[in-house]
Amino acid sequence: QVQLVESGGGLVQPGGSLRLSCAASGFTFGDLGMSWYRQVAGKERELIATIYAEGRTKYYLDSVKGRFTLSRDNSKKELYLQMNDLKPDDTATYYCNALIGAKSARFGWGQGTQVTVSQ
Repeated sequence: QVQLVESGGGLVQPGGSLRLSCAASGFTFGDLGMSWYRQVAGKERELIATIYAEGRTKYYLDSVKGRFTLSRDNSKKELYLQMNDLKPDDTATYYCNALIGAKSARFGWGQGTQVTVSQ
């Protein structure tokens, strides 16, 4: 049974930092590209960052490029997102998933972790 458990969200002031974690189980984590998505209430979920299985090839949405850093630990089956210089527009619920195709999520969604950037 696939499980994706996101954690690390919270309330932070603009310019602050957070580190999100995703604990994965139920599939061969090291074989799959993994991604972070985010969703604002009432809007579609968007792909913001992807890391390929080998851990070197990464993709970032332009709006987070240079501020967010994606990494993975295949031995622990964990995915991370270091978020620096956070902006109010980064406020969203963040989800991880395995990637299929260019942008689609392979599995069902976890509960996500809420990030709120506000004074």
